[in-house]
Amino acid sequence: MENKCDLTILQDGLSELGISLDETQIDQFVQYYELLIEWNSFMNLTAIVDWKDVCIKHFIDSLSLCRALDCTGQLSVIDIGTGAGFPGIPLKIAFPQLKITLLDSLGKRIKFLHEVTERLGLETIEAVHGRAEDFAKPGMLREQFDLCVSRAVAHLSTLSEYCLPYVRVDGFFVSYKSEKVSDEMQEAQRAIAMLGGTIYAQKELILPNSDIYRNLFMIKKNCSTPKKYPRKAGLPSKEPL
Repeated sequence: MENKCDLTILQDGLSELGISLDETQIDQFVQYYELLIEWNSFMNLTAIVDWKDVCIKHFIDSLSLCRALDCTGQLSVIDIGTGAGFPGIPLKIAFPQLKITLLDSLGKRIKFLHEVTERLGLETIEAVHGRAEDFAKPGMLREQFDLCVSRAVAHLSTLSEYCLPYVRVDGFFVSYKSEKVSDEMQEAQRAIAMLGGTIYAQKELILPNSDIYRNLFMIKKNCSTPKKYPRKAGLPSKEPL
């Protein structure tokens, strides 16, 4: 595996983001990559398998969050629709003090995430099997987090309905987007306001060592989300607010 994992690709990207990791953390990224490729051979985790591409499009992309907000504090974070663990696991490796919950609706992916966190020796991180609509109910994980992140592909209105209920008042939801989506942002403002939030800022960047555009939307939670949101499964995407 060593010949595939040119660490300069990862280290250059980290350097450009202003992130400094020790040897253990770098090794955790390599182990994560090896597990991703191993498990991807018998289940669908990612179409991106080349080391360089995984470094840039998954690892560095996940860590680009640090361009939008300070990740060095004691934050509780939930990653909605985490899939193979992005952005949650890279954030946990680079910023070990973060307390992270990974939420995904597919049980097989949760088994993979359990394997990764165990093999990498990660602590204060859990993988939860379930739908975003269900765990956002009162008495579950509703309004328990300082920060919600998601790289899920959906309209910002839909994502906000899934994600903002998890954020406590004065916390943030950050949506990773790959387009400029100015129209989408305008269309989502009404829905975000209904959910107790407001668009706080957006950070545009080109991922290091690439021409890949990234747009981070920061949505601040100003007041509690009305209890009727999120609506039942399917409605947020079929009938956006």
